[in-house]
Amino acid sequence: MGLIGIILSLGLLMYLAYRGINVLILAPLLACLAVLMSGGLPVLATYTQVFMQSLGGYVITYFPLFLLGAIFGKVMADGGAARTIAERIVEWVGPGQAVLAVVLACGVLTFGGVSLFVVAFAIYPIANALFRRADVPKRLLPAAIALGSFTFTMTAFPGTPAIQNAIPIPFFGTNVFAAPLLGTLAGVIMLGGGTFWLNRRRSAAQGRGEGYGEHEETGADSTLPSDVVLPNFAVAIAPVIAVITLNALFTYVVIPMMSADYLAEPKYGATSLSSVAGIWAIIVSLTLSILLAIALNWARFKDLLDTVNTGTMGSLLPVFNTASEVGYGAVIASLPAFGLIRDAVLGLFPDNPVASLAVAVNVLAGITGSASGGMSIALNALGERFAEMGQAQGVSMGLMHRVTALSSGGFDALPHNGAVITLLAITGMTHKKSYADIFVVAVCIPVLATILVIVLGSLGL
Repeated sequence: MGLIGIILSLGLLMYLAYRGINVLILAPLLACLAVLMSGGLPVLATYTQVFMQSLGGYVITYFPLFLLGAIFGKVMADGGAARTIAERIVEWVGPGQAVLAVVLACGVLTFGGVSLFVVAFAIYPIANALFRRADVPKRLLPAAIALGSFTFTMTAFPGTPAIQNAIPIPFFGTNVFAAPLLGTLAGVIMLGGGTFWLNRRRSAAQGRGEGYGEHEETGADSTLPSDVVLPNFAVAIAPVIAVITLNALFTYVVIPMMSADYLAEPKYGATSLSSVAGIWAIIVSLTLSILLAIALNWARFKDLLDTVNTGTMGSLLPVFNTASEVGYGAVIASLPAFGLIRDAVLGLFPDNPVASLAVAVNVLAGITGSASGGMSIALNALGERFAEMGQAQGVSMGLMHRVTALSSGGFDALPHNGAVITLLAITGMTHKKSYADIFVVAVCIPVLATILVIVLGSLGL
């Protein structure tokens, strides 16, 4: 019954989220359903001590990122920078390449170290203006942002600073540049295949006479009057460059030079500088970039206070949507039946560590709705065993690393994934309108790219 409960709960979560029911309601209710069907477990204690503790921990860690990211995106929109960048991108690639322009813009930011959540907030006003100008159906916009934000720059391209590219390092003794040729190949397949799919979908829609459409504004949309004098491109792009540059500067230079022994004290969480450096760096870089964007576009704001307030309120639903998914995953992972799923998945290909690892990470990422979560569960359970099997069979640890990272970015993007839900909330779209294309570019094509890497890697290429 426990296993049936997990499957039923997960199925209902995906289906009902797809039907438009808010995950803030779905996640706790369906987590409790899984607990009830497990039998003999305290429902209220699981809700308050597992679900809410995990939800709260996520908000504590990442709320500053969501808050500052939302404000940054809104300031970029209302100050005119978003429109300037959108228009310049159109000039560079042409109106017929609006999809590619959005994908590349997201890819540059995420590969530069900017969190995918921050990118979603920051790029949406730019992408929305670009799609409206090129008359591309808005329902394709979430898939374009997803393709650029959490596919090839999250798991494939060597050197990406994404957490999914860092988690495998201690298990396989590798680095972020593991299997560079195969990683690059996988990334090119994701980028090229996803862009091709979205452009075909755009052509088909426009062949039916479907354009951008009529849509209500979201909190991330720009309130900039159409007749305002826009900033030049250098002024517009400066805050975006500042986010990337300052983030790298504080991550690799400033913060590592700090003396932070006090972090070991209980009142500061008994942690280490390396554990908080990434969050500190993005907090500082976003704060300074927001101030820079305001200073450079001061005269263009219709109501700066309203801009900041709207951006602030716009961060609340996305952060709690994502945190609720984290809480749901924590509950499912705590159930006894989850151990059966984990062990069964990990034992599917006992004689092929690369394939077994790929299946394990993909399935666990799908169940938990988290790329890093599924990867962590798989590696913590049998990471050392996978490494031993790989070494015994002469498998490159770089290949093991890259397949692990690639596999985390496949089934994780199912309808209940926090990033998917957040992206839809930011863009004002729904699962029903936009998820099918997200599924193709963020699930199907990455899985196919992973399979190709496994085959080529097994051939010693």
